[in-house]
Amino acid sequence: MTTETPSRGSRKSRWSAQTWFNVVLLAMTLLLGVSAIVGATVLQNAASASNRLIDHISVGRIQAARLQATLLNQETGVRGFVITDKEEFLQPYVEGRRDELAVSSQIERLVPGPEPLLALREVERRAADWRTRYAEPMIASVREKGPESVSAGQAEESKRSFDAVRKALDVQNVAWNRARELARADLEVARTIRDATFFGILAAFLITIVTVAVLLRIAVFGPLTRLREASRRVTRGDFAYHVDTGGPADLAELADDMEAMRGRIVTELEEARGARLRIAAQAEELKRSNAELEQFAYVASHDLQEPLRKIASFCQMLQQRYASQLDDRANTYIDFAVDGAKRMQVLINELLTFSRVGRVAREPVEMDLNDVVGRALANLSAAVEDSGAEIEVGDLPVVVGDRTQFVMLWQNLIGNSLKFRDPGRAPRVTIESERLDEGVRMTVTDNGIGISPNFADKIFIIFQRLHQRDAYEGTGIGLALCRKIVEQHGGTIRLDTEHTGGARFVITLPAEMIQSEDYRTTVESPDDF
Repeated sequence: MTTETPSRGSRKSRWSAQTWFNVVLLAMTLLLGVSAIVGATVLQNAASASNRLIDHISVGRIQAARLQATLLNQETGVRGFVITDKEEFLQPYVEGRRDELAVSSQIERLVPGPEPLLALREVERRAADWRTRYAEPMIASVREKGPESVSAGQAEESKRSFDAVRKALDVQNVAWNRARELARADLEVARTIRDATFFGILAAFLITIVTVAVLLRIAVFGPLTRLREASRRVTRGDFAYHVDTGGPADLAELADDMEAMRGRIVTELEEARGARLRIAAQAEELKRSNAELEQFAYVASHDLQEPLRKIASFCQMLQQRYASQLDDRANTYIDFAVDGAKRMQVLINELLTFSRVGRVAREPVEMDLNDVVGRALANLSAAVEDSGAEIEVGDLPVVVGDRTQFVMLWQNLIGNSLKFRDPGRAPRVTIESERLDEGVRMTVTDNGIGISPNFADKIFIIFQRLHQRDAYEGTGIGLALCRKIVEQHGGTIRLDTEHTGGARFVITLPAEMIQSEDYRTTVESPDDF
């Protein structure tokens, strides 16, 4: 089953996830900029309305009240001077005149509109008219002729003229009150616009955030979720599931790569399945071959050895019965035949032993190699006693493996040291161990005839002998058997070619075989066995 997927060319027109994020970031930046400009504008308008009310109108009303006070002080001073003809009563008029000019100048700078300015001009005109027509002439008349020079009618006219000033002042106060109310109204409008604007900005941000979240979920996070689910399904073993998530271009390309990887995995799984089938067939064939080998071993151990025993037995009987009738050459031939049959039996037994290593599986057990070496020395006790050998066993580890095979290992190595000893001195065999990061290294060192470095590899090959058969007994299978046992347990064995004065074999076992770091020192003497 195939599923049509969009081509890479069609996906080039899509936005990538990075482009989506850039667009969202640009939109948020534009919204933030516009919101900042609008917010700053409405705040500026509200601040301007507040400043106009506080810094202009409120201050202008205070100055208008001061202007009213200065004019009242002028009228009071003139009236007192006219009555008493004393210059000190005229002081409020002089000071009020000076203050009036300063206050009027300040009010002109603070006027918010034409109405308060017209009212100010009317107050100034009425005040100037009062001073010109009544105040100044009465002051001059009193200074020249005394208080009696000012008639009651003239004083009454002055009072009526100043009442007009009072009315103008009331009109000015009304104008300032009206300006204050208008400013308050403008401030309320500005505050309302400010609040509405900020609520609008907040709503716009919320709507934008929701919109961006929805768009990102549809365009980015949705495809990511589908890609994750697809990868999990493939990871769980659903290799037939087609990976196609859609979405941005880069995510679609990632899905294509995953789909290609899935296809490759499926192909390799099919190849692995075929290989497993072939391996299973080969295993079955190997099992059948092993069964035939077992049968051959049985035949070799029984059927082949029986004729050899008969040959040796009848040759010996022939020699015993007809010894007087046979010459020396015939007896020699019979000896050769008997010796050949016996050696053939030994070879067959050695081959059977070699074939069983790794083929006959035993449950691994935890064992102290000191005890295992002791068992091997017990088996070699006769050879140790005859040769007068000195065996020194150091601190060996506790390992997990096949006990029988390790007994064979040490028995062969120690037996070789006893067999290939120097005729001029008693054999000395030293077994030591050293803990390494990667495991444990053990050495078997003797003071025998040694082995040339040229034969370091040859000695581990089955049936390879370095001496004539008459010089040393054996079949040449012992060291091959040792290497097979060590390698069966994941280790290595080699000849130390740098050692002189005898032979030294180095055995390395992996760390997973070691069960304890506390080695127990065991020094055995030949008499112990």
